Amino acid sequence: MVSNAARTDCFAGYNCALVPNVATLEAVSLGSTTNLGADSGSPSMTGTQTVTAFTDLYLPTVNGVTYTVALWRDRWSRHHGSMDVVFPEMGGYEPRDGEYDVPSVGAPLYPRYRLGLPAVPSGLETPEIVHVHTPYTVGAAGIRFARQRDVPVVASYHTLLDDRVDQHVPPPLVDVCKRTHRAYERAFLERVDHVVAPTAFARRRLLTAIQPAVDVTVVSNGIDTTMFRPVDPAAFCDAYELPEGPVLGYTGRHGPEKNLEEAIDAVDATDYTLVLAGDGPARASLEVYARTVDADVRFLGFLDREELPAFYSTLDVFVFPSPVETQGLVALEATACATPVVAVDAGALTDSVIDGETGYRYEPGDLESFRWAIRRTLAEHDRLSDLCRRRRQMLSVEHSLEQLGDLYDDVRGN
Repeated sequence: MVSNAARTDCFAGYNCALVPNVATLEAVSLGSTTNLGADSGSPSMTGTQTVTAFTDLYLPTVNGVTYTVALWRDRWSRHHGSMDVVFPEMGGYEPRDGEYDVPSVGAPLYPRYRLGLPAVPSGLETPEIVHVHTPYTVGAAGIRFARQRDVPVVASYHTLLDDRVDQHVPPPLVDVCKRTHRAYERAFLERVDHVVAPTAFARRRLLTAIQPAVDVTVVSNGIDTTMFRPVDPAAFCDAYELPEGPVLGYTGRHGPEKNLEEAIDAVDATDYTLVLAGDGPARASLEVYARTVDADVRFLGFLDREELPAFYSTLDVFVFPSPVETQGLVALEATACATPVVAVDAGALTDSVIDGETGYRYEPGDLESFRWAIRRTLAEHDRLSDLCRRRRQMLSVEHSLEQLGDLYDDVRGN
């Protein structure tokens, strides 16, 4: 009944809802075949393409962006061709074949992260397409490289960065910083040939807030359904001494934007157990707040990524009150493990959680609506769990990369 977490120092506000351990991420980048199942959804190779990805965030940093880039690289290289990655040099990580680090300096305000110099590694071969994942120095180098080599460039829009400006600058500067950042992102994205957004919400938000003059297509980041699948949770329950009664849980960053107080309020004066995994700047205040309600609220801290399938499989309901998601990958992971989700009807969760199929959504700020959604999900658990199982293939990274390959073909004019 619990899940993964997010680091407290997420670079530039990037969503750190996914915090796999470094060994697991390195295994992904090496093409590990651990846990490959019959439903892996491996596509047939009808053609191959060479891709070079540029990202300001990569291994051994752990967050949603780095996990997506590493997973895409692994699965693309297995089924579709090759995908090299260019990223900032980070002490303690040795680049593998097809990985190119560039010199870096310490990132201001984020000492654990590195700001890559806008350089292109020598010896980097010309690909058929360039894909930039972040709008900063390495991403800008990727656009320049693509233009110099006369190849098309696609950008991913991973994070609603301007929504988090108020967490990093004084209130008097919030508006001017938001306007400045939006203008910068618009100029950056208008230099690429196509933009990929992970959900319809992220696409709408990009087109209304940033308003770049560029085509935007929805392609889910996808998840590793060979890993995230229903499993026997008995050992996990025993290890964490979880009770028999209804268990609700969340995993991810414990930050003010995640609105986790609402999840605590939802279990007040009930017989539910709420399990919160992860960490973040709001954890201490959440622990204090949890002691003020009549509820069994437990904080597990970080879990190893290998524990997550059992965590999700243990939960009766995964609760997700965060209104600021661009996709909400942890909700998709829970769904792939056949665990229904109760989520706020805001942001990307409006798209990621299908009402009456993979769970239920509730009105933002409406505690009674939240509690009703939990009760209904518990009452319909078996039906919803079965429907979650049926959606597994649609959630897979293989399905997403099939769509991405078609988009690459279109951008290249094939």
